[in-house]
This record gives sequence, structure tokens and C-alpha cells, in this order.
Amino acid sequence: MNAIQKYFKYRQSLIDQYAKGDMTKREYLQRNYEAVVYGDIGPFQNMDTLEKALFNYQYYNALAKEMKSISTTHDMDYDLKQDYIEKSNYYYAKKDKATLRALRILDFQGIEAYFIKIRSRFLKGKLFEILIAEENIILHSTSTLILKCLREEGVFFEESRKSVIDDYVNHRY
Repeated sequence: MNAIQKYFKYRQSLIDQYAKGDMTKREYLQRNYEAVVYGDIGPFQNMDTLEKALFNYQYYNALAKEMKSISTTHDMDYDLKQDYIEKSNYYYAKKDKATLRALRILDFQGIEAYFIKIRSRFLKGKLFEILIAEENIILHSTSTLILKCLREEGVFFEESRKSVIDDYVNHRY
């Protein structure tokens, strides 16, 4: 088992613990963040395999969520808060590059995408789910470029659906 596979096995154990109620969403996010940031892999400059692209997705998603979380600290200086929000947006953009790379590696085959029913008014009609059922992979994005590509490839369904991981995506952290 290589380092990426070990990470994904560890991540699955975190997901299982979260699903059982043994940890909160915030604890799950913190442990996943620590695993990708302090682990001995990635991010990868050359995402030449699906594994590497998916690791980069997780890596940048964890960093984006951490920066976003820090930006919500009470009594934080406005400029500092804006810096964290900018960093979060930067990491989300890097995550979207990894998402697009994964989709291209798969040649958009075996993919189904759709907007998800979300409680957040800000994300309603923006956040969509990309399901790669055969690989048991669930990705999320708000990228208009990725949305355009999914539509062009004929794998985006225009109706809103309940997320495969609805309890997770609709739970605040």
C-alpha cells in the first residue's frame, strides 16, 4: 500500500467515525486537515493519475476549509479576516483544478453531476455534486468552468437532488 492509499484508508476511518457519531464534523475536518498537511505526501505538481488528482482535491479542500474556519474567529481584525478568506478562495481554486484534472483523466466517463439541495442560501443553485459511482467518489464544486465542462460532456443533470452525503454537507461546522 502506497502513501496515498494509506491516506485514503485513514480518511475512510475518519468518515466512518463521523458517520457513527464518534466525532463531530469539526473534529473530522481537523483530523483530515492534519493528515494532509502534516503527512508526507503531496500536493502533487504533476497530477498524472486519478489517485494524485484526488489527493490534491482533498489536500486543497482541507486547506480551504481550515482558512474559511479561521476567518470566522470572533473579534478578528477585518484585514486579517479578508486575508484568510482570500487564502480559502485560493485553495478552493486549486481544488477545482484537481477536480477538473480528475474528470479529464476519467474522460468524463462514469460521471453524474447535479446541483444539490442545500440549506445554505449562499450555495443554493451554485454547489453541485460530482458522483463517480464505480469508484465510490463524491466531489463538490461551485466552479462555473467545471459546470460548463460537465454540461458540454452531457453528464450534468439540471434538477437539484439530495446529496449522497446530505447529512454531512448540510451540517454546519
